[in-house]
Amino acid sequence: ALTVRFLTRRFIGEYGDMEFIYSHNLTVDGREILFHIWDVPNSQEQAEEGSSEEKRIQWADSFVLVYSICDRASFNILPLKIQFIKAAKEGQSQEKVPIIIVGNKRDLHHQRVVSSEEGRLLALSLDCGFYEVS
Repeated sequence: ALTVRFLTRRFIGEYGDMEFIYSHNLTVDGREILFHIWDVPNSQEQAEEGSSEEKRIQWADSFVLVYSICDRASFNILPLKIQFIKAAKEGQSQEKVPIIIVGNKRDLHHQRVVSSEEGRLLALSLDCGFYEVS
């Protein structure tokens, strides 16, 4: 849903559990940038497909990892995913891989189980950016 919102400026409430690659042109600081976004939903099946996940990591230049502030499990898996990404990407070069952690569903504050502070502290401890969105 976050990817579709970024690409189309529309919100969809219902979406499938499918993997897609999107392409999108955007002007940033007067320069035309072509984004390729590999949108991968998190599921147990994909967690077991190590080679597929490694292929996606090698393909990407940066990462946005999204968790729901209403779902502790989606937050708890982030440290392992980030360590896996860093080991795969930074092991090849000395460059820091750009990773952003995004807490989603900020508008559902009454269902919040992960505090903003927890998200910020995790991002800080793992040297990642942090945002909360709705």
